[in-house]
Amino acid sequence: MSSPDAMEIDAGKVEVVSSTALLDDGDQEDDSADLVESLEAGEDSSKNDVQTRMKILTEIVQEPERFSIYCTRAKESAVYALSRCLCEASQYSSILPFVTETCKTFFSNVTKAKTAKIVRQVLDIVSVEAPKELVMLENVCGAVINWCTEMNRTFLRQRVESKLAYVYYEQEKYSEALELISRLLTELKKLDDKALLVECHLTESKIHHGLRNLPKAKAALTASRTCANAIYVGPALQSNIDQMSGVLHTEEKDYNTAHSYFLEAFEQLDQMNDQEKAVPCLKYMMLCRILDGLNKALKLSAKGVSGAKSSKAEADLSGLVTGKQGVKYAGKDIEAMTAIAAAASKRNLKEFQATTDKYSTELKSDLLINHHIHILYEQLLESNLLRIIEPFSCVEISHVASLIEMPVTVVERKLSTMILDGKLNAILNQGEGQLIVHEAKDEDKCMGKGLEVIKNMGKVVDNLYARSNRELVMR
Repeated sequence: MSSPDAMEIDAGKVEVVSSTALLDDGDQEDDSADLVESLEAGEDSSKNDVQTRMKILTEIVQEPERFSIYCTRAKESAVYALSRCLCEASQYSSILPFVTETCKTFFSNVTKAKTAKIVRQVLDIVSVEAPKELVMLENVCGAVINWCTEMNRTFLRQRVESKLAYVYYEQEKYSEALELISRLLTELKKLDDKALLVECHLTESKIHHGLRNLPKAKAALTASRTCANAIYVGPALQSNIDQMSGVLHTEEKDYNTAHSYFLEAFEQLDQMNDQEKAVPCLKYMMLCRILDGLNKALKLSAKGVSGAKSSKAEADLSGLVTGKQGVKYAGKDIEAMTAIAAAASKRNLKEFQATTDKYSTELKSDLLINHHIHILYEQLLESNLLRIIEPFSCVEISHVASLIEMPVTVVERKLSTMILDGKLNAILNQGEGQLIVHEAKDEDKCMGKGLEVIKNMGKVVDNLYARSNRELVMR
């Protein structure tokens, strides 16, 4: 049995080196000195152009003889730097042969866990540097999965399949993503790999949300949280879980709870200085504030209430975009949400529509914001129609359309929807092009109580009949 001093553990991220190896550290460092020097030259963008840097870094990665601890670290850094250079040069087609061919010798001389860590890191770098090249990412992931299957590298294959499922989700290929993630989850549950189960359940939750299947999305997120409670979860992944929790609470119209989850995620990302991921959280926080304020202002219920007035305090977003946050995260995304808040507080449909057209890229590219901007528009339209119709008992639809400055067909369709939903007590006289509004009648409480008594009496009679039948059978 080997002693603790002779052990070497490589778990992808943590390396415990033997005492014998530590005695030879000086030799290993001297042995890697030229690689470190070349690596510095390959990472120095001020002195060398992209092609020169790529050539230097490729030579480091393909060096066939030295695989000591320090040399391996230098080559690992060269792999990451070369990935960034390929993205910088927009040579996306070269990423696939780079992973499968250029790094082949290096991967064959390091542990499987180290290989898995490097490949995942390369895929993460490419995702960040080229977020729109989803087809290229899909091809790279597919090729790496085939290579892993041939080399029997199950650990790496499962992690790349998790990445591929997320790429499918980004491409809105929900059926392929769901099929892949379901099969992968079956494997992982047998192995009880909780670290990867957390990520896969989170991806599954996002896929179900994309399919508008909220009950399954909540179930998947609960499973992800359960696995996360059993292990240590990094701040980046925890912020993703909190963000998804906020998304689902927003869909359930629990805006205060959703806001608190988004705030948790935002604070973690802000501490990590991850501005790219923090901005969407800030936008979601503003969206929750807008929706909550508008709901209070309009006082929309299942039956609809007209005549409610909004106040600036209810839709005030100044607290979210002032001070350090306003300076750090200022940009078109924050401007778009501020403009939407201003239009919503004024309940001005024309200004709201102009704002959505002006900031269409910032508002419609996000699944959650796009969906709730549409809901917000429908609420504002209903509110404005109720406010216009309120003084009339009978009004021409064309007159309502002219007051709200919208096409007659759109107004007529919306009025019919509101009548069917019970939000407007009226009828449409399409022959005359008129809307006839009925006065709201108070609910007859006596009739409701009477029906309830009859229902309860029916239950009593049924129970007595069942009991008498049982007694007859016993005799």
